[in-house]
Amino acid sequence: MKCRIRKDDIAVYTNPLIDQMLDRRSYREFTDRKVEEEKIQVLLEVARHTATSIGLQWASLIRINDPRKKEALADIGHQDYIARAPEVWIFLADGYRNARIAEEKGTPSPYAFDINFFAQAITDAALMAQNVMVALESMGLGGVFLGSILNDPDRLVEVLDLPQGTFPVVGMLFGYPNQNPQKKPRMDMSLRTFLDRYEDRSPYLETLADYDEEMQTYYDLRDANRRVDSFTDQVVKKIGSMNPDRNRLTRVAKSQGFRLYEDGLDFPPTAD
Repeated sequence: MKCRIRKDDIAVYTNPLIDQMLDRRSYREFTDRKVEEEKIQVLLEVARHTATSIGLQWASLIRINDPRKKEALADIGHQDYIARAPEVWIFLADGYRNARIAEEKGTPSPYAFDINFFAQAITDAALMAQNVMVALESMGLGGVFLGSILNDPDRLVEVLDLPQGTFPVVGMLFGYPNQNPQKKPRMDMSLRTFLDRYEDRSPYLETLADYDEEMQTYYDLRDANRRVDSFTDQVVKKIGSMNPDRNRLTRVAKSQGFRLYEDGLDFPPTAD
């Protein structure tokens, strides 16, 4: 089953926004031009109007202007370009505000930071970040998501001075692009689209042979003189080793007050 669609096939349904989304790429280097404050306010309105679970608006963001904090984030992420970016935003799962509201109403909740609301807050923050990215690209800006902020979650909590009930989900850089990266190839949607139930599409090495070949024609500007590995080789490399820093995420979430358990047990439960 092939899901790859030619532009001619969908031209009647496209519009400038869809064209922009189909052409998206990640930008990591920017000009010295500041993003106009009017545009920032529009992006904040986009963030504000993002869908939110049960209407409780579990996501917040921190806009980083302090050069020392940008340097700290660059050090955490092992990406020096973070410190050079005009705009650095961190999107948070935020249960703190709602917990305080309950306290101020005289009805503090023992469930305010439980796994249910933690999952809702993470989803809210991810949706907010994606909405902002789509909006800023429509303004002629470019950006990139930063998962690297979670390389050292303990230090990140300290740098951002995060209270109990909050947790960083994803970061974002954006500004006026100063580079022209290739569009990164993506695998065919036939491997990621199912009807009514999940389907095993193996043997994946055979199914992904064409995509592996396509990926090896892509140059990532972070190492512009070297083509990237095939996708299947990247899978083996990236999931074949443990990242001890990222494995602290559950502990840091617990230290931030989130109750990651089920039926009174630590979650996931430990084996006997």
